[in-house]
Order: sequence, then C-alpha cells, then structure tokens
Amino acid sequence: MMDHATRIGNRLLAALPPADFALLAPHLRKVVIERDSVLVRSGDRIEHLLFPLSGAIATIMELPNGQTVATAILGHEGAVGLTSALGASRSPTTAVVRISGAALQISPAHFLAAQHRSPAITSMVQVFTRSLLMQLQHVAACNALHSVEARLARWLLHIHDRANGSDLLPLTQETLSELLGVRRTTVTHVVSTMRASRALKSNRRGQLEIDRPRLEAVACECYKVMSRRIDRIVSHGAVGLVHGLRRGAPPARLGAE
Repeated sequence: MMDHATRIGNRLLAALPPADFALLAPHLRKVVIERDSVLVRSGDRIEHLLFPLSGAIATIMELPNGQTVATAILGHEGAVGLTSALGASRSPTTAVVRISGAALQISPAHFLAAQHRSPAITSMVQVFTRSLLMQLQHVAACNALHSVEARLARWLLHIHDRANGSDLLPLTQETLSELLGVRRTTVTHVVSTMRASRALKSNRRGQLEIDRPRLEAVACECYKVMSRRIDRIVSHGAVGLVHGLRRGAPPARLGAE
C-alpha cells in the first residue's frame, strides 16, 4: 500500500481523509508520462484514470474536419479519465502529455468500487469537475474575445506553471498550432511578434524559452482569473474534504462554493 496521500503530489488525492485514501491506495500504480504521449483518444474507452504528480497534460478537442484545439491544461491539481466516475465509459477529448512527469494510475473499476464506499471520493470528483468546467468556460470565452498573441501567452503561462520551474518549454510549432486552433503560418507570425517584444527569448527547434514577466504582460486577464479560480475551487474543496466530510455524510453539492 502506498504512503498516506499527504506524501504524494496530486492535490485531489492529498485532500482525501486517510481512511478514504486507503480505499484507493492498494490499486494505485506510479507511472511515467512521457512528452507527446497520448494518454487517451477522443471516443476511446477509458482504461485508466491518471492523477498527475508532475508534468502538464493538454486536453484536445478533435473536430470532424480534422482540426484540433486545446480545451484545458491539467497538472497535479487534476486528473485524466475522471469522467468515468460520472458514468462516461469513453473519453470526450484526447489527452496529450506536453511536459513529461509522473502520475498515479488506477482502473475505473477499482476507482468506482472505492467511490461507492466513500462520500469523500465522490466530493473529490465534484471538486475536479467544477474546476474543469470553469477552465473550459474561460477558454471558450478567451478564444472568442482575445487576440492570438494573448491566448498563446496564456497557454504558455499555464504550461510553465506545471513545468517544474524551467523557462525552456519543449513545444513545437505543431503543438502551438494545436493549442491555438490556428495554422502554422499564424503561429510563425505570432512567435516572431512575441520574440520582438522579448516575451520569448529564443525559438530553438522544438523548444521555446520564455521571459515570464514579459509573457504575463502580453497575456490577457484570463490567465490570472483562471489560475486564481482553479486554485480556489481545489483549495476550498480540499478543506471541505479534510474537515467537512465524515463517513456516511452526504457529498457536497456540485454548485456549492
């Protein structure tokens, strides 16, 4: 059995009371998530749930015409495949690793068996669902209202937050095109503009070196708003799990703040 959740890096699991985490612990397996690896494809059956300990994962929406666009960035505050806990057997999006890291893996069957015995695990699923829905809503609004430069800066900051402090991000132009939902020619122009403003220090083959303060100046207000709200949802949810739930108590309502 793994050590108690407070010894691991995933904020959702770390918020569970020890007795509830103990229901999951025997079935959790630590795995490496490699850069550019596809964890699950849109429409595929969810075979594993992953709770990242480090690294950054992009969720990608694939349109019928072949176009792709990022809808969220997940790290140690989130999970991949957790929609199976809401009754979905197939993934609604494709999940791709953008920054290598590690994760804890568990099968849907083992997770659901534990969830049926634990209101705290059910509440943890709700906390994650609220944070993900908030991010999806902000990304949709940002895509509609803000410039490509501001949107790229926002995505880069979200990824940098999960890059273990490195200012060198392993992102190709193809990856940036996918994040933004634009052509590579547009990406080339935007990167050139941001280099001129020195928000990007260099553009090596397959890597971007950022200047974080300048990048924050280019980003729209969505970055700070999204980061603040995600942190608040996860932090308040964690406090509720630790202090507000006992075995047999009803889980928190999805809309409760």
